[in-house]
Amino acid sequence: MKELRNVEADLRQFRLRALVATAAVIVAFTLIWARAYYLQVVQYENLNEQAERNRTAVVPVVPMRGEVEDRNGEILASNYSAYTLEITPSKVPDLDAVLSELEPLVTISKRDRRRFNKLLSETKAFEAIPIRTLLSDEEVARFAAQRWRFPGVEIRARFFRNYPLGATASHLVGYIGRINQREQDEIESWPDEERANYRGTDYIGKLGIEQFYEKELHGETGIERIETSAGGRAVRILDSRPARPGRTIELTIDAKLQQLTEQLFGDRRGALVAIDPRNGEILAFVSAPTFDPNLFVEGIDVESWRALADSPDKPLLNRAIRGRYPPGSTYKPFMGLAALELGKRSPQATTYDPGYWIFGDNKFRSHGDEGLGNVDLRTSIVKSSNTYYYALANDLGVDAIHDFMAPFGFGQITGIDLHGEQSGILPSQAWKRAAYKRADQQRWYAGETISLGIGQGYNSFTMLQLASATATLANRGVQYPPHLMRAIRDSRNSTAQTMSSVTPRDLNLNQKNVDHIIEAMVGVTQEGTSRLSFANAPYLSAGKTGTAQAVTIGQNEKYDAKKLAEYERDHALYIAFAPTDAPEIALAIVVENAGFGSAHAAPIARRVFDYVLLGQYPSEADIAAVQQGQATAPIGEPRAVADVPLIRTVDPTTSE
Repeated sequence: MKELRNVEADLRQFRLRALVATAAVIVAFTLIWARAYYLQVVQYENLNEQAERNRTAVVPVVPMRGEVEDRNGEILASNYSAYTLEITPSKVPDLDAVLSELEPLVTISKRDRRRFNKLLSETKAFEAIPIRTLLSDEEVARFAAQRWRFPGVEIRARFFRNYPLGATASHLVGYIGRINQREQDEIESWPDEERANYRGTDYIGKLGIEQFYEKELHGETGIERIETSAGGRAVRILDSRPARPGRTIELTIDAKLQQLTEQLFGDRRGALVAIDPRNGEILAFVSAPTFDPNLFVEGIDVESWRALADSPDKPLLNRAIRGRYPPGSTYKPFMGLAALELGKRSPQATTYDPGYWIFGDNKFRSHGDEGLGNVDLRTSIVKSSNTYYYALANDLGVDAIHDFMAPFGFGQITGIDLHGEQSGILPSQAWKRAAYKRADQQRWYAGETISLGIGQGYNSFTMLQLASATATLANRGVQYPPHLMRAIRDSRNSTAQTMSSVTPRDLNLNQKNVDHIIEAMVGVTQEGTSRLSFANAPYLSAGKTGTAQAVTIGQNEKYDAKKLAEYERDHALYIAFAPTDAPEIALAIVVENAGFGSAHAAPIARRVFDYVLLGQYPSEADIAAVQQGQATAPIGEPRAVADVPLIRTVDPTTSE
């Protein structure tokens, strides 16, 4: 039977199907084209960057840190290259097991473990922590052969900081250490350019010059764009921008003088600051005892830290800018000058000194209870009469004393290029009202003024302030701010940027009055309390000894060192400058709890002056005598400064 079909209907159905299929193909190709356009054109930059990131890595290149030198080019802080073994805790499931497995390959001491544990508690888990530094080539080779066994453990070659003179000038130079969280937060607050410059940086200046000139010493971080394989291994360097090493800081100090002065202190505590009064350059900056900054570079271990932190000698305290001391009788030349400048005394006017001074119901003792009779200005300084200055302070009043002393820098920040400087106390009625809360404490009593005249009472200054004031007096009232940086040199072209010139401040002192004070201070070294220390010196110096109370002794009590603990005994002080006609050096020194300035402080000053003015280095026997407080004038045959080498620590790159 023949089938009847509607050809026309079939044809329409076919055409419809063909049209739908064609439309589907067109839509599909349109979508493909649109997607290709979107990926290849619209998203090209973004996808190309992602692809580059998948096959490349941008690695920061940490610059070599700049060096620190003394005025003669002696290196105080430098760098050396070595291998370190580091562990990333987040990638190591069992630290103790890994450390045990590493020991056959790399020697890990108990000190290394203690330091690692300390850093572990202070560092984020995803940051690499050194377990061993200064690996030998043999240790590097042994570990490299077994590298596959230790995920999360790697060897890095990098620069290490070294302080070749060890403890010499440690409070001045400072040290670097690993960046802690507080410092990291501070870096995050810096401008973008400065923050980016610290990418990849693990260490930062913590103290001293290393901290103050951190950004100059750090240098400029470079970058390397590295092509990597699918496994993350570096294949080749595609592009790079070299790191720019940090700049070299040239200091004003003389490292050999610094080392000698620290040696002269021996086991005693104290501070000394020596300044060139002609420009404010600091020649020696001593805080005794010192410490070895090399201990801190890779993180100090707990045992070493406790030895320093718990020591009653406080070796970590920078006594030169943070130690505050009553100036004692070293204050008398400034008080004498105040008397002349303010018209309260003439050079010839006398005060009767019976060995004490009565004020109200209090008896203020003077000169070991021995009266000096009628005392004029010169005698008051040469013989160090307390009675003269008790009466003077009472006549001047606390506010007049404050206003005269303030321009010399007492009780004020000097602005030295170190962080952490203390201002000390130069008392006044306004100061006391601000310092205390209770009304009875805020009131200034007339009896409190008396002790100010002899550098006691509320007076509390740093040795830097006292040295700066002495330099101003030596310079006859012309004041230069003290500073430690002499020049900054670029590491690439050795271009030096010297300390910008500073306009000195003139205190406009009456030069005849200054002459009277200086002549009296010369008398101290020729016939007074420091005459034995400066006997036969071929130059003329001006000085003043001082003995200051460390603890308060009642006005009616007699001081007896034998009845007091060592830390309660008087401090020995001395200020001086030389030569008197054209001073090249001025200094202030304190030897804590040592007693008389003439026995313990002045002998150190004599050796410092001989070094600077004569080029002489004391004999070994003389150094030993000074350390024991048993020296006056130098003994033995002095040596030429050039013939005495600096004492350096063991080179860290060599075996001990």
